[in-house]
Amino acid sequence: MATILVVEDEVKLRDVLRSYLERAGFAVLGTGSGAEAMGLAQTATPDLMVLDLRLPDIAGEEVAREIRTFSGLPILMLTAKTAEEDRIRGLEVGADDYLTKPFSRVELLARLQAISRRQVSRSDPVTTFDDGTLHVDFAHQEVTIDGNPIVLTPTEYRLLATLARHQGQVLSSDQLIELAWDDPSGLAPSRVKYAVLRLRRKLGWDEGDDTPIETVRGFGYRYRSKAR
Repeated sequence: MATILVVEDEVKLRDVLRSYLERAGFAVLGTGSGAEAMGLAQTATPDLMVLDLRLPDIAGEEVAREIRTFSGLPILMLTAKTAEEDRIRGLEVGADDYLTKPFSRVELLARLQAISRRQVSRSDPVTTFDDGTLHVDFAHQEVTIDGNPIVLTPTEYRLLATLARHQGQVLSSDQLIELAWDDPSGLAPSRVKYAVLRLRRKLGWDEGDDTPIETVRGFGYRYRSKAR
């Protein structure tokens, strides 16, 4: 489970962000102080940071600039400003992306997911996934369940591989369309629902309390390993 540090001094908005992120499968740390955020970035070692541009003690740009002196922590900057120079300044001091208020839950999660993908692409490539039941060989695009090979269509394979790579994290239908379909343009979210149903049947995992591919109502889907 990835941990996200939310730095936002507006308590109501911070609570909304916490709710969005926890429902999406993240662990969340929160603060309204830039100084405390810099300390948590060092001691709690979060995986991502959502950082408001305007904080009561230290400006978000200064927080990002200071963090960049000791950490490559991915930062999504929140700003109420729409001027291009403000967004550019945030990126120049070390933010990986920015999000202008007001924003939707879908856009927030999509931008965090995009940052995560970029971080993964910079790391050593992960060649396999294995949780004791499901084994995915990403290099050869091969899937087995309890050692038995499973034949999937290219889209079914990409859908499963995407969920496995982001184990524990909720992905929206729009995110799955972007990641798993060759041509995502014009596809309705309902396509994901039916693709997930077909994938579960092929894997022998019907919808139920113990299916590893869970439906998180109102948010999307996630892969969770079956209890052994």
